[in-house]
Amino acid sequence: MVETRSGAPKAGAGRPATIVDIAAAAGVSKSTVSLVLRGSPLVKAETREKVERVIERYGYVYNRGAANLRKATSSFVGLLISDLMNPFFTELAVGVEDALYRLGFVPILANTNEDLERQAHVLRSLREHNLAGVIMSPARGSRAWDLANLPTRSVPTVITMRRVEGSPLPYVGPDNRAGSRKATEHLIGLGHRRIAYVGGYASITTQQERIAGWRDALHAAGLPADHSLIFESMPTRAGGLEAAATMLASSRRPTAIVCYNDVVAIGATRAIAEAGLVVGRDVAVVGFDDIAEAADNNPPLTTIDAGTRGIGQRAAEVLLGLIHGADPAEVGHVGETRLVVRASSGAGPAPQTSNTPAQPAALKIGASA
Repeated sequence: MVETRSGAPKAGAGRPATIVDIAAAAGVSKSTVSLVLRGSPLVKAETREKVERVIERYGYVYNRGAANLRKATSSFVGLLISDLMNPFFTELAVGVEDALYRLGFVPILANTNEDLERQAHVLRSLREHNLAGVIMSPARGSRAWDLANLPTRSVPTVITMRRVEGSPLPYVGPDNRAGSRKATEHLIGLGHRRIAYVGGYASITTQQERIAGWRDALHAAGLPADHSLIFESMPTRAGGLEAAATMLASSRRPTAIVCYNDVVAIGATRAIAEAGLVVGRDVAVVGFDDIAEAADNNPPLTTIDAGTRGIGQRAAEVLLGLIHGADPAEVGHVGETRLVVRASSGAGPAPQTSNTPAQPAALKIGASA
């Protein structure tokens, strides 16, 4: 039921204004008006102001109780994580859970362990819980066609951290390409000219974006992006250790490496130390994600801050928008990244040997254009 103030204009003769009337008068969609009425952060300030002016002019009063009855949605949200063994995804899950709690939802957490069959099984099983929505970090190799034939076609769903090419589902994650470019530019600025890329697989869209950023920086500096300098591996500590050991055994050893993520970088620093070299002096290392362990690594890890908690919060907010009728094409979000300089790249406090503990404070470098 809607009401109008005495004397206020109405959308039609003898009847109160409806949300459809407000949308038409403001020149926006019904879902946008709904988001404004619910105070969603997904609406641009200028759009919000325009809609609020129309609401004021028509004297429209939102009946929240009736809307909640119409919505009649579950309070459960499926949260699918591709690899909970990776501390980055653990931090992401915590960020999503915190935001969902504040929004009145309870997550049902599932780890797909990078297994496509397991991911499909979990999604089908979650259908039984009458979910309000799903937030998922897709398993490696996920395709748009596969997701389109699962419950994601009928349940509001947000993809986070890994894009799925061709999927209409909104994506929320960091700017992987820009972040990797900043990491590589940092090393170039320190005088390195033979910079390797370590970790990850080409089947991961995040890997594709981060390698693109590595190439962008090298090409901009007039340096070759030599394919032989890419050392793929599992995105784990063990993978980083193995890939870095292979790199160090190459005939022309790189002087610096950009890593797929922080856990790969932590494994790589161990391989460098085991080879009798000093990280930050003999080989510079940069990671990606800025997980909690990065500052405690020996030496502390220069990395790219992906804003993990913020990404988790934004994913929850975008899902709320979808639940309330937002257009999936309008609510995705690509977050800014920042370079965090520590000792592993040789630009922070003096690099330490593997036997000397060091935990200098990080220097936050503002994002470049």
